[in-house]
Amino acid sequence: MEILVVGLNHSTAPVAIREKITFPEETDGHVSLSVVHASGVEEAVILSTCNRGEVIAATEEPDRGMDALVETIGRIHNLSHEDFFDYLYLLRGPEAVRHVFRVASSLDSMVLGEPQILGQVKDGYRRAAKVNATGPILNRLLHRAFFTAKRVRNETGVGKAAVSVAYVAVELAKKILGDLHKKQVLLIGAGEMAELAARHLATQVERPIVVTNRTYENACTLAGELRGSAVRMEEVQGALIDADVVITSTASCDPIINRPLMKTVLAKRRYRPVFLIDIAIPRDVDPAVNDIDSVYLFNIDDLQSVVEENIGERKQEALRGENIVNEEVLKFMRWMETLEATPTIIALKEKLEQIREGELNRLNGKLSRLGDDEREAVEMLTRSIINKIAHDPIAFLKRTESRSRRNVYLDIAQRLFGLDGLSTPSREEKGEPAEE
Repeated sequence: MEILVVGLNHSTAPVAIREKITFPEETDGHVSLSVVHASGVEEAVILSTCNRGEVIAATEEPDRGMDALVETIGRIHNLSHEDFFDYLYLLRGPEAVRHVFRVASSLDSMVLGEPQILGQVKDGYRRAAKVNATGPILNRLLHRAFFTAKRVRNETGVGKAAVSVAYVAVELAKKILGDLHKKQVLLIGAGEMAELAARHLATQVERPIVVTNRTYENACTLAGELRGSAVRMEEVQGALIDADVVITSTASCDPIINRPLMKTVLAKRRYRPVFLIDIAIPRDVDPAVNDIDSVYLFNIDDLQSVVEENIGERKQEALRGENIVNEEVLKFMRWMETLEATPTIIALKEKLEQIREGELNRLNGKLSRLGDDEREAVEMLTRSIINKIAHDPIAFLKRTESRSRRNVYLDIAQRLFGLDGLSTPSREEKGEPAEE
């Protein structure tokens, strides 16, 4: 049995290609099931996001399965082989397992360490499992992927440093002003990044965000979405007096906040510190404002430099994450090797023999009174008992004809007899997500 991954992502294909392979109908898992039926693989899970579209599969015929998966992807999306094949990655065995673990751990994401991908992997798995498109191989693979992602998140800092301008703006505001809970936020203009920063801030403050815009109606609309209030642009000076955090993103060609204005504002606010985030190009705030005591001004370049610094930190932490992934890949591949009948049969025999010997040793004091012939008879009797106990399950495992069914029976046998190193892990060890 072998793991396959066939797909494309932001690293291998431009958006014009990615948008053609999105599996839009995969809302209830039936596309995963149709891939199983159409391609002849035994198990399949579809992962479809804005940055990737791929099929994770398990099959006993990897060469045929790989070709069939490529053909099935093309047929589902009504694409010819030439339209998309050159953009695909075709992975099998340990490399396919490593890919799945890296994806779940956000080591393969466009934004390194972003948390959304793990939820998307869980959703894809749940949909496929719900319609029985998965079996013991992919169930175990995805459970171990969740567990690996949990280790990477807990044991590294790959997702801790903010790597978006909006998040960085909020983090800097926290560093300068401390707890933002009671702070007043003013949004001037409605640029996309400024609005995103305001939305992040809205989760940190309890006071309504104040919004102003040259078009008052637009300010009212956005204020409603942010559960805040709107003021007219002519009233911006009064709003600045009350504000602790100001985000600006207008289309003005000239600064709307200059040094004289801020000196007046600071005097009226008794020089309480104010944090200005200027995300506009051209800039909305005159750089000279930063020379005023108690004013902390950051523009888009300042924020971007912090983003790049944080990306560097995440890349360093990602190296530690890669080591964790490699450890988990080795563990998973060792488990795959146990799915043949022989290791399970050997482990079962060894466990029964250990039980037999342990019980005889426990009774050694009583058995010491027996003669050699009697002791040999006890040995033969106990060996005969364990052989008879083991005979039926061993014979059953050996004569199971279907390879996919054998995998199920081997997995069940390992769990029933608690075979060390072979049994399926507990729910916590598997990292199986709690139902939400």
